[in-house]
Amino acid sequence: MIEMNGGPAEGYPPFRARAPWLGPHLQTIRNTLLRPAPQLPAGDVLHFPLEDSSGDRLQGRLNQPVPRTDKPLCLLLHGLTGSEDSYYMRATAAMLLADGFPVLRLNLRGAGPTAGHCRQRYHAGRTGDIRAVLAQLPAAIAGHGVVIIGYSLGGNATLKLLGEADFPLPVRAGASISAPIDLAASCQHMMSPGNRFYHRWLLGKMKAEMALAAGLVEPQWLDAAATAASLWDFDNRLVGPWNGWSGAAEYYAVNSANRFLPGITVPTLLIHALDDPWIPGDAYQAVEWSALPLLTPLLSPGGGHVGFHGPGGVWSDQCLRLFLRRLFA
Repeated sequence: MIEMNGGPAEGYPPFRARAPWLGPHLQTIRNTLLRPAPQLPAGDVLHFPLEDSSGDRLQGRLNQPVPRTDKPLCLLLHGLTGSEDSYYMRATAAMLLADGFPVLRLNLRGAGPTAGHCRQRYHAGRTGDIRAVLAQLPAAIAGHGVVIIGYSLGGNATLKLLGEADFPLPVRAGASISAPIDLAASCQHMMSPGNRFYHRWLLGKMKAEMALAAGLVEPQWLDAAATAASLWDFDNRLVGPWNGWSGAAEYYAVNSANRFLPGITVPTLLIHALDDPWIPGDAYQAVEWSALPLLTPLLSPGGGHVGFHGPGGVWSDQCLRLFLRRLFA
């Protein structure tokens, strides 16, 4: 495991897998196999209109700790085809609430309950939407600042936003878990022969999510999604041109978080497993962490993709808890 100075991560426990979730693949699919997610209070549904002529609005679910505290709001961002109800979103929210943090689980544009209501769709670099949410948060919710925590695709968006360093209210810290900080390398890795099952499964979920926008989105984009032969094809024919880029290559180059890391100005935790079957660790190992003192990378030999299931629970949540306690004790 590596911290910012290239040595052992001081104060963070090493990851140890819990039986029977041994190896990267079982770590990765555990949340899919065991569906029941942690129970949370119903909370409050919040809506965030987007001023871009689309008529779209984002939706999130807010939970407040009891009793309320002066800790910052934790804004959680899900991964590709995820939502506020993804297992990891609910598990992390439960942990944060127990530690006295208010939590807003945000559905990215066109995800979860907004899938059949939005004319546009989220992608790995759509930070303008997150910035719009921050601008609309009332002081009663975010008066003590915000911590942004993103998983997978949401982690890339988190790091990109932090690196852009243009916030309408105080962002006090950030964290990413299993973020594809090199989008091109991640796509290529996902399409490798060894990931055939994952690739087919994820592409199917992406197509199904897009199909929910029938009647809202131009037929050419619906057709591009429905007929995409691969993740790269989906991004090259749909995500790239739909959002103004020439195709997948430009979309990846413009939005990969690794190029934004030097711009991050708040304490940020980056957790990634080097055996992640979806996202290769090369991009993390190529970063000169010693030049980025505000960033704390925890690169574990094991853990899979958004897995990290250990004897004491989810290791990434345990590390996130330690990170936040150091900042907001």
